[in-house]
Amino acid sequence: MFKNLFSKKNENLLYAFCDGESLDLSKVNDEVFSQKMMGEGIAIKPSNTKVYAPCDSEIVTIMMESKHAVGLRTKEGIELLIHVGIDTVNLKGEGFSIHCKENQQVKKGDLLLSFDREVLKRENLDDTIMLILAEPNGHEIKKYHVGETMKASESILLEIK
Repeated sequence: MFKNLFSKKNENLLYAFCDGESLDLSKVNDEVFSQKMMGEGIAIKPSNTKVYAPCDSEIVTIMMESKHAVGLRTKEGIELLIHVGIDTVNLKGEGFSIHCKENQQVKKGDLLLSFDREVLKRENLDDTIMLILAEPNGHEIKKYHVGETMKASESILLEIK
């Protein structure tokens, strides 16, 4: 009885998709993200160059030409966008490697993509990574874990209800 009372059954947890410091979207150096034109979400200033699935989901979109963004859908129908860097689309895929494919089922912690930080530095591009709820499907973010040191696949980044 008490187990059901305190269950987080109606909550979805999204875990850190990379190691680094979590940031409020308003701190991102791009109006499209900071003003939430693409949706609610959170960002991480990465301390490494590997990006992992934040939850069990299906890969629904991969920006194949630029390799800088991946779209996922959870079993609850929440559509997520993971977008690496600011203006990185202009690199046309240089410095990025995709480690997943469309329609693939992934588990929390599966490697999605990686990037070469030196390529971004050379082009003077910000490597902040954003996670956007592109289609919340009736869900909303209950808690943002901002200003925290995140460990990929271990630290809770967002709580959704």
